[in-house]
Amino acid sequence: MSRRDFIKTAGIATAGLMVAGTGGVAAMGAASPLTEAQRRGVRGANYKVNLAGIGIGYRGRDIITAMDNTGLVNVVALCDVDLDSEESKKMLSKFPKAKRYRDFRKMFDEMAGEIDAVTVGTPDHSHFPISMLAMSLGKHVYVEKPMARTFQEAELMIAAANKYPSVVTQVGNQGHSEANYFQFKAWMDAGIIKDVTKVTAHMNSARRWHTWDTDIRKYPDAEPLPPGMDWDTWLMAARYHDFNSKYHPGDWRSWYDFGMGALGDWGAHIIDTVHEFLDLGLPYEVDPLLLEGHNDYFFPKSSTILFRFPSRGTMPALDLTWYDGVDNLPPLPEGYGVSELDPNIPPSGANVAEPVALNPGKIIYGGDLTFKGGSHGTTLSIIPEDKAREMEHLLPEVPESPSNHYENFVRACLGEEQTRSPFEIHGPLSQVFSLGVIAQQLGEKLIFDRRTKQVTNSRFANALLAGTPPRKGWEEFYKL
Repeated sequence: MSRRDFIKTAGIATAGLMVAGTGGVAAMGAASPLTEAQRRGVRGANYKVNLAGIGIGYRGRDIITAMDNTGLVNVVALCDVDLDSEESKKMLSKFPKAKRYRDFRKMFDEMAGEIDAVTVGTPDHSHFPISMLAMSLGKHVYVEKPMARTFQEAELMIAAANKYPSVVTQVGNQGHSEANYFQFKAWMDAGIIKDVTKVTAHMNSARRWHTWDTDIRKYPDAEPLPPGMDWDTWLMAARYHDFNSKYHPGDWRSWYDFGMGALGDWGAHIIDTVHEFLDLGLPYEVDPLLLEGHNDYFFPKSSTILFRFPSRGTMPALDLTWYDGVDNLPPLPEGYGVSELDPNIPPSGANVAEPVALNPGKIIYGGDLTFKGGSHGTTLSIIPEDKAREMEHLLPEVPESPSNHYENFVRACLGEEQTRSPFEIHGPLSQVFSLGVIAQQLGEKLIFDRRTKQVTNSRFANALLAGTPPRKGWEEFYKL
């Protein structure tokens, strides 16, 4: 069934999919097609997943390459709005037999029946429409983090994942398949991590920072489009902007209309295990304590944001404070030790001085123990060192990961594993980031009702849960 046929015949009501006023997302039912395990039994044990890559330069290139390296996929299609760029040409030459597209909608119209799964390595604002269409057509989805740009988009993506239970989803916070994921769970189960009341999370590298003047009064002026660039599709549902090189290819992350700043980019790698295993869910208060270089267009140069979470079961209330910006280092506890900058994080290319050496990471304050950790899959350590030595004999054995994040997704598509960061797990964390971004954008404290999923102290902030209305022609993706 083509995309257009599906949209014509589905007849899905939109009311239950909107951000709920009183009870969250409405439950939805759907017929379940064959599982991938059943399909593989029909196709044969050596069947490979037919993969389409949407967004094939930079991070998209890395994702597709990692999927291909599993030996379990056939790359059958490559799609990018900037198909003539040097980055895209590298991937086109690597997979010369893959069909080529600039518009993912046309790709699905022409070859939906040949695709089992898609990777989405595009800017944050475009994750939602691509993922929603793919899921509606029964395609498994691996989408880069953050999962979505707005609170409502994440809510709809969670609802769609529940509606199509045979569709496999995975968000690209790859640390969720590395050592810290398994260590955090093992230490929680053993009672090593307990009674956590405070977490400090920080990203102070210059990698995601530019040198633009924060005294901005309008969006950048139009520049000539790169040859062959499909700018209208790049914008997708976002309000119209003239093309400017400050948006594409790399700095879209800095603009409220397209990205989620350092919080959405790095929070997914730093806060993910804290959020999942401490069962944080959604905060009841979000307070922007510091916004250096605040303006209406792009993210502040430095931010300190306090997220407050209530008690959960036997776990006490918890305050999580986020620090970003090269000049906004968090306070470090006594005995923290040294944390040199990670050589695996490439420089930003911007003319920004590096701060005192401090890895992106987190500090977790439990009832009896304090832990420090880095980003991605970096494991935790107990501080200070004398306490770590005292606890060494009590630490449980930590199992090794059976698969990296990409192989985990592919094997889940084949019915052999379950994904570790599906939409229902990562979605609420993405919504935490969305609330943080709203607080950054408005520069005001938010009081959030976790039951009704509404901001109760600001009509403007509450409206931003859904963001600006989609452009004409993109409304259909909010109805799937």
